[in-house]
Amino acid sequence: MARSRYEEVPRSDTGRAEAFSDGVLAIVVTLLVLHLKPPPIEAGHLPAQLLHQWPTYLAYVASYLYIAAFWLNHKAAFQRIKVMTRGLHWANLGVLFSTALLPWPTALVSEAVAEANPPPDDRVAVGLYAIIGAMLWVSWMIFFHVLFRHPELLEDSVEETFFLGERLRAFAGALLYAAAGLVGVLTIPALAFAIFVLLPLFYGITSHGYAQLPVFGRRLPPKH
Repeated sequence: MARSRYEEVPRSDTGRAEAFSDGVLAIVVTLLVLHLKPPPIEAGHLPAQLLHQWPTYLAYVASYLYIAAFWLNHKAAFQRIKVMTRGLHWANLGVLFSTALLPWPTALVSEAVAEANPPPDDRVAVGLYAIIGAMLWVSWMIFFHVLFRHPELLEDSVEETFFLGERLRAFAGALLYAAAGLVGVLTIPALAFAIFVLLPLFYGITSHGYAQLPVFGRRLPPKH
């Protein structure tokens, strides 16, 4: 009997995990906003000084869009999750851990590029941002892998192979962020950030998986 109780996996509903995740995201967004600081004001030069801060704006947009894509993907995943286990909680905490790092490379890129630091400072900053971005999608890949390996945690209406496709989508995201980093390090850092802006848009649109796009005519059934 004792052995049987030991082998039982404790399960819980998804409410606390979702609430905690939303709280972490709110803090991350707040930290991103704190990097939008006014420039030193010289009489008659404010428009030029504001334009000089364009890397800060671009870095903020790229990071905010990633947070938006995170929220959409997180919400879509939890619409399909019926119960949580300790392993799934840890996988979710791993995704939050990597996402909470985002304000750090955002600030580095903002300062390195906006202050016109000579190479390789700006390239190193962009490369670091790409590494964090790739790590974010690796953590998603682990999260989706847990769900793929444990279909008993999912709502009955969810296909068992759904999170296999999500795992591959996350793997592609890690590769694309790494490739964007290489583009920025080897060519123009600002070009990498243009890619960093486009990637979250794509992953936001496909947050319910490729099969849920309107072109495929499929919709996610409501969660009961």
